[in-house]
Amino acid sequence: MKRIYIICGILLFIGIASGISFFLIRDANAQIPDNITLMTQDKEDFTFGENNKKIKLVEFVYTHCPDICPTTTQKMLLLQRDLEKEGVFGDKVQFITVTIDPYRDTPEVMKEYMTTFEIKNDGNWLMITGNPDNMKEEQIKIREVAETFQFQYRDPGNGFFVHTAFTYLIDENNKYIKKFPMGEEFNKDEVFKKIMKEI
Repeated sequence: MKRIYIICGILLFIGIASGISFFLIRDANAQIPDNITLMTQDKEDFTFGENNKKIKLVEFVYTHCPDICPTTTQKMLLLQRDLEKEGVFGDKVQFITVTIDPYRDTPEVMKEYMTTFEIKNDGNWLMITGNPDNMKEEQIKIREVAETFQFQYRDPGNGFFVHTAFTYLIDENNKYIKKFPMGEEFNKDEVFKKIMKEI
């Protein structure tokens, strides 16, 4: 009987280890498809594969979010200031905010979101949404970008999205480096150290 317990324990451990390995490998190989083109707050096309070769911190938000999204953006703003002091923000590092609610978050709304947080519209922090003329297709593309990193979201019908709570650091080729918690759990110092290590 004792041998059965030991064997079961070993099998359970192997199963858990295999599951963890699967997720680690999956994340490590995640890369945003080069051919996805969306729209910036300035109504300009943005294609991930043609984007400048910088390390990027990507957050997924919706502007009607009452808590975790604006909190994350605010903490990223503080992180931006730390990176500016090191002279790397804009030169080697870029922030990208992608809305998961393109129907309401038009380019104009995303621009207002920037203004609300006093984010400079200088190309170093982009607000990405869909082209209002092709909204169904754009929504599919945004979901494809989000699902690259297993970022899940849905609207239960009341306009307040239920979504995964992570931001993502990606390299010059839009490939996954590391993920960090959103909201109050977003540790700007931890993210700062990781970014500086990657540069």
